[in-house]
Amino acid sequence: MLDADDVRRIALSLPEAVEKERWRHPTFDVAGRMFLTIPDDQTSFAVRCPKLERDELIAAEPAKFWVPPHEAPSAWVRARLAELEDTDELYDIVLDSWRQAAPGHLTAPDRP
Repeated sequence: MLDADDVRRIALSLPEAVEKERWRHPTFDVAGRMFLTIPDDQTSFAVRCPKLERDELIAAEPAKFWVPPHEAPSAWVRARLAELEDTDELYDIVLDSWRQAAPGHLTAPDRP
């Protein structure tokens, strides 16, 4: 089963990702923009997600994706670690969030 250490390892494997503590739990930034956070219970993680896509994700897989009421106005979604299929799925979710926060020179397709 995937855990918070898997999330941390993948997040930090991405270019220029750094870990910071906010709200007494780990968060991950690229170029000064947060792209991931691991809430206190460490059974889920939150990533950037445009609201329209977020609504579609939650509708399609409500056991996997959710938004706590206090985060409803934001463009973030949480994913339950126990519901993810494997490390590849976790990587894809984290990478998508990182791409939304990273500057263009890091995400360019011809990047060495």
